[in-house]
Amino acid sequence: MIVVATADFEVYHGVVGELRDRGVEFTTTEPGDDLPERATVAVVGPEDEHPPVRTVRARPDRPREAVEEALSALRGDRGRTVVGIDPGDKPGIAVLSGGTVVAAFQVPVADVSDVVTEELEGAADPVVRIGDGARLRGAAIVDELEDVRVELVDETGTTPYQGAGVRGMGDVLAAVNIARLEGETIESRDIEPTAGEIRLVQERSRERGDDGRSIDETLARRVALGELSMAEALRRHRGG
Repeated sequence: MIVVATADFEVYHGVVGELRDRGVEFTTTEPGDDLPERATVAVVGPEDEHPPVRTVRARPDRPREAVEEALSALRGDRGRTVVGIDPGDKPGIAVLSGGTVVAAFQVPVADVSDVVTEELEGAADPVVRIGDGARLRGAAIVDELEDVRVELVDETGTTPYQGAGVRGMGDVLAAVNIARLEGETIESRDIEPTAGEIRLVQERSRERGDDGRSIDETLARRVALGELSMAEALRRHRGG
C-alpha cells in the first residue's frame, strides 16, 4: 500500500488527487506517526522526515511524477520510461513506465517536443519511439527532440479497431502500440516532399487564401518541410 505522509499542503493535495484519479488504494498519516502494517511505499514532501519504508519525495509542482515513481516501486520494478508517438495532424503520445501506460496526450505537432521533454525529466535511460507514417510531420518532431534516444518504428497495424464510444482515440492507442515496438535508432530524418505532398499543400493554400490562387511550388515545399507556416507562406505569396 502507498502511504502519503507529509505536512506539505501542496504535496498532500496534489499526490492524493493523482492517486484518487487513478483509483489507487492508499492511506494517509501525519509525519512521524507509525505506518500501517501494509505500508510498502511512502510519499513525502521535500522537507518531511524519511519513513522506515521505501520513500518517494514529491515536489509540490510535480505530484504526478511522484505518484508514477511510487507505483513503479509498488510493482517492484524500475522499468525504463518509453514514449510512443503516432505522428499526424495532431499526434498521439503515450508514456509507458515498466510497460504500464502512465500518461497519454494528443497535442498539436508544435507542442510534441515540449510535452516529451517534460515527461522525460529525471527519467533514467529513456527512449522515444516514433511511427514512420506522416513522414514530414514525423521528421519535424524528430528534429525537435534533443538529448534522448529516438527509434523509428514500423507503425503498420498499430492503430486498433475503435468500437462505439471510443472514436477519436486511435492516435493515442497507436502511440501505446508504437511504444511497445523496438525500432531503428535515428538522429534525424532527411525527407524530401513528394510531388503529391507539395500539391496537397498548394491545395490547402488555395482554400485558405483570399485570392483563390495557390502558393508556388517553392513555397509549398518549404511549408511541407516545416520551414514556413502556411500563414507565412501566404503572406510571402501575396507580397510577390
